[in-house]
Amino acid sequence: MKKIKVAFFADILTGDFDGAVRTMYQLINRIDKTRFDYLFIYGAGPDEIEGFQSLKVPSVVLPINTNYTIALPVLAQTRLKRSLNDFGADVVHISTPSLLGNFGLQYAASNYLPVISIYHTHFLSYIDYYLRHTPFLVKKVRHRMEDSHKTFYNQCDKVYVASESIKGALLVIGIDDYRMRIWKRGIDTSLFSPQKRDVGLMRRLTGNNNPTILFASRLVWEKNLQTLFDIYHLMQERGPAVNFVIAGDGIARKACEENMPNAVFLGKVNHEQLSALYASADVFLFPSDSEAYGNVVVEAMASGLPCVIANGGGSADFIEQGINGFKCSPYNATEFADKLQLVLTSAPLRKLFIKNGLQYCKNLSWDSLAAEYFEDIETLAAQPVLQLAAN
Repeated sequence: MKKIKVAFFADILTGDFDGAVRTMYQLINRIDKTRFDYLFIYGAGPDEIEGFQSLKVPSVVLPINTNYTIALPVLAQTRLKRSLNDFGADVVHISTPSLLGNFGLQYAASNYLPVISIYHTHFLSYIDYYLRHTPFLVKKVRHRMEDSHKTFYNQCDKVYVASESIKGALLVIGIDDYRMRIWKRGIDTSLFSPQKRDVGLMRRLTGNNNPTILFASRLVWEKNLQTLFDIYHLMQERGPAVNFVIAGDGIARKACEENMPNAVFLGKVNHEQLSALYASADVFLFPSDSEAYGNVVVEAMASGLPCVIANGGGSADFIEQGINGFKCSPYNATEFADKLQLVLTSAPLRKLFIKNGLQYCKNLSWDSLAAEYFEDIETLAAQPVLQLAAN
């Protein structure tokens, strides 16, 4: 049987880098090598991926966020074209509408190849944060990014979107409805589980037995860190005493430490450590409204940790208000503080959130999602070339 060949473009494929990369590896690790062959083209990442052909492209650090790099295909055009021609792809998978993503899109168009993309990151929501010191640029930059997103994704045959909220936002800017498919994210309930609870963990980290509020995320401004700071100060002023434990690292860590001097900062932790933190804390706080999905919220719920999150972005779709968690106005620190105190002081409410959160997570299977993806790859590969050219 002839294998279906997929050219896979991604700026970053460094394992466990962020939620987007972890999602990609959930698919990569499930590739059936008897049915599919992949060519991986990427900037940052390992020298080879799962034994498939792997081509690294020169990349540079993004000046606005030094945790991220962007691949520069212009510096490797000869190698790229030769490798792609030799490979003979049937389908193109593009992870991001970047320079490399657009190179992949042009390659697909010139060869009448179908394109599949997963909408990993809601870049449009980042604009307010990164241009907060130059507000006069926000509207202009937003319009340009909306136009570029519309142009890019309307050239893809299928776009996986993680939530109805994000799909609605993309419809507003003009991305075609028929191209988008709701494709959530899975959760490993053997890794993220109440069974990972360590009774003494929080005391070892904080030195006391006060209730613990956990925040787990990259420490970057688009995670709505200013509201996190405001919540921290409100909870400190109100009492009774609570601990704030911060898991994650990033360019804003210094600012976080300065604004939350009594918080415990753990830096970047691996999944085993994170699963124990979720299962051992008392409530999960996540004020970010910029998520395309928000893996950390589902991870917390699967660990039996009640969640108080922002009513914005893809994460909001997980929470049914007052049933399996609380959603708050993204910039209303008082509302967050009120809901946190309610969760910490009401045992029946905690039990309800834990029970319903665990039930919600039972339906999120990576195996099922991967099966849908590979089925779509097969369907796209079977489409007649003339039909694709007409689109």
